[in-house]
Amino acid sequence: MSLLPVLAAVSTGLHANYTTVLLFILFGIFFANLALWIAKLVRPSKPSAAKQVTYECGELPRGSSWVRFNIRFYLIALFFIVFDVEVVFIYPWAVVFKPLYPAIGSLLFVEMALFLGILAVGLAYIWAKGDLDWVKSLIRRDATEVGGE
Repeated sequence: MSLLPVLAAVSTGLHANYTTVLLFILFGIFFANLALWIAKLVRPSKPSAAKQVTYECGELPRGSSWVRFNIRFYLIALFFIVFDVEVVFIYPWAVVFKPLYPAIGSLLFVEMALFLGILAVGLAYIWAKGDLDWVKSLIRRDATEVGGE
């Protein structure tokens, strides 16, 4: 019994393109798992206590690895990404719309000025809020300021 009639029935009609994509995904998953299984079979396995230690850039770890990080690291990274993506969008926009400048140039300029204005308002807000300051003072409930970390 051959699988050819079954594959021919599946590959005709409206679902033919989806069947091809599904087969590629299934073959990809199969071959990835096959490669991982063969690598597990072939690799040398000599566990030791030194290999089980958390790697800390060549230093022996001290204390627990569950350390609380300051949220400012994440906030500064997030602000950087937002304003970096802004630049990534502005350059292609300028290149694509440069030929359209005489016809609808003022509309395009107003749209980009609005976009940059919204980002400037966001920057002014986080600046006024003090989220760009690395050392932030804490305010107690009785309205007295306490020095940061």
